[in-house]
This record gives sequence, structure tokens and C-alpha cells, in this order.
Amino acid sequence: MRIAQVPPLYEAVPPRFYGGTERVVAHLTDALVDLGHEVTLFASGDARTKAELVVVRDQAIRLDPAPLKSDLAAHMAMLAEVRRQARRFDVIHFHTDMIHFPMFEDMPGRTLTTLHGRLDLKDLPGVYRRWPQFPLVSISDDQRRPLPFANWAGTVLHGMAEQIYDFRPKSEGYLAFLGRISPEKGPDRAIAIAKRLGKPLKIAAKIDAADRAYFHDEIEHLLDHPLIEFIGEIGDHEKSDFLGGADALLFPIAWPEPFGLVMIEAMACGTPVIAYDCGSVPEVIEDGLTGFIVRGEDQAVAAARRLGELDRLAIRRRFETRFSATAMARRYLDLYDRLEEASAPPRLTLAQSA
Repeated sequence: MRIAQVPPLYEAVPPRFYGGTERVVAHLTDALVDLGHEVTLFASGDARTKAELVVVRDQAIRLDPAPLKSDLAAHMAMLAEVRRQARRFDVIHFHTDMIHFPMFEDMPGRTLTTLHGRLDLKDLPGVYRRWPQFPLVSISDDQRRPLPFANWAGTVLHGMAEQIYDFRPKSEGYLAFLGRISPEKGPDRAIAIAKRLGKPLKIAAKIDAADRAYFHDEIEHLLDHPLIEFIGEIGDHEKSDFLGGADALLFPIAWPEPFGLVMIEAMACGTPVIAYDCGSVPEVIEDGLTGFIVRGEDQAVAAARRLGELDRLAIRRRFETRFSATAMARRYLDLYDRLEEASAPPRLTLAQSA
């Protein structure tokens, strides 16, 4: 099959540091190549891939030192190039939300669009009602809640390449928080849990410009504690040590998390996850096997005291079964085979469209 992968341009593919969508696209692309398909990746010049690379920008946007940049212009130029080459492909797999819809209205049956973000935004329902012919993929069933009427072709849980994460049979006695410093991710809640347990907490997290005030006002003073170590943003090459050395990953979210890639990254290292019961968490974590699903700080503290009940090798094996890049690629191939059918959504009743 001839497949085009079209990720956003904010991060390299895969990202040098933080980044979810582009990381998933990188692992999916390589897995499809390994399965024998002809794959073309449209991305920035700093991408690393087994596929044919079509460079549409010199470097990813976020780490580009240029002071003035237009992410809209960059993505429009990329989509124009995809459109120019569209005849080359059996499937064009977009990871760019809805921005490509107007440009590809005449070929929805050759496209698949994975939505990677939260969908409870004011303006989104109008877009997906306006362009119902595009088959969509959710990354968890919970992600669909705000748009139940949309043309969902399927749900595909994320996967990652097994070989980049090292299994660690023994931890080193600390808790880990990995991701982004923001209110919805709950770094303050992770700190509170660690303090109550009297256990060290290592925080490896990115601080976006939009969250700098939150960091300075709400989080920075909490780091001045002997149990808390703030490491900053880390890349893939550092994650096996960071996650593998942890007794558990703390994931105390307070938002409708569409997936939560860090949960399966921890599982790949054999590290259990203590996660708040929000968004996709019950679809990713198997309570009592790969971690514990909790509601609130008290339950998180109690769960941390039960970590000895979990088998780290069993956690790694569940990652390999459910969340490998190959498993993800095979699920997408099933959807690619059904695109023509999926591009003609069933007629909605009045109640369904309300």
C-alpha cells in the first residue's frame, strides 16, 4: 500500500524533547515500513524516518530560533505539497486536526484523519458537521464524547517502538512525573502525593510559554523541598533511565486526557502508573495489573503503598501486547482497507445531529 503520513510541524518527527503527536507518527511510519508498505512522510528536515521523506520546512517550528514564524503558513505550504503529490498515494493519513478539509474535499475516501487533541472546544462541532465526509480516528473512546455525531471510522490506541525503551526489573525508590507543567496535568498534586508518602519525586517536564505564570505562581515554590527534584524537559534517550528507575509514574490529571502517551512509555519500562480516573485512563491502565486507577489524593497515597503487588515484567508484557508500534500499525491498516466505506457517513437522525 502507498501511504502518506502528514503530521503537524510543531516538533520534529520524532521530537527531540516533549511531543506526542509527532512521536506517534514517527513510530507508526517506521512500523508501516517494517510491515512492507511504501510510506512517504511529509515533515521538517530534522525528521528521522525509515520512510521516504518529503521536506516541507527546514526545521520543526517550536525549536526554530527564528523570532518571527507563521505556523499557519508552514502548514498551508505543507498541505499544498501533499495535494500536489496526492495521486501517488492510496491513503493520505492526516494528523493535522481539520485544517486540510477544504483542500481535500474531492478525495475524502482516500484520507484518514486522526484527532490527537481534546475535542470539547466551542468551534469544533460546526467544522465536523460541515465536513462529515472525512473518516476520523479517535485515540480513545472517551475522546469522542464531545462529538458523538462525527464520522468516526474507529479508535486506535497509540503504540510505541518497543526497542527504544529498556525494561527495568528493579526501581530506585522514587516517584516520577513526566510531561508538561500545566494545571490540567497536576504537578502540584504529584508533589502533594510524594510529600505525604515521604518519597522522592523527580519531575521531568516542559514549561510552555502559556504556562509560565502558572509555574512561577503555583509550582516553583513547591520545588524548594528536599524530596522534590525538578529536572526539566528530557528526550527519548533519557526516558528509560528516568521512568525505569521509578517505583511508579504519577499521572494525577484533571482534564479529559485524549490518550496520555507517558502512561505507555512508563509501562514499556516495566513501571506501574498511578493515574486519576479521567479521560482515557481506564482504556489504557488495567487496574491492579499495569497500575492503579484512583480518585483523589487519598486513594493515590493508598495505591502507592500497594505497588509491591504489581509485577514489572507483566507490565512490560502488556505494553508489548497492547501498545507496540506494530500493533498500532496493524490497527490502522485495517482502517485503511475500509476508507471508501468510511468516507460515506450514514444519514443522521435529527436526534443524533442535535
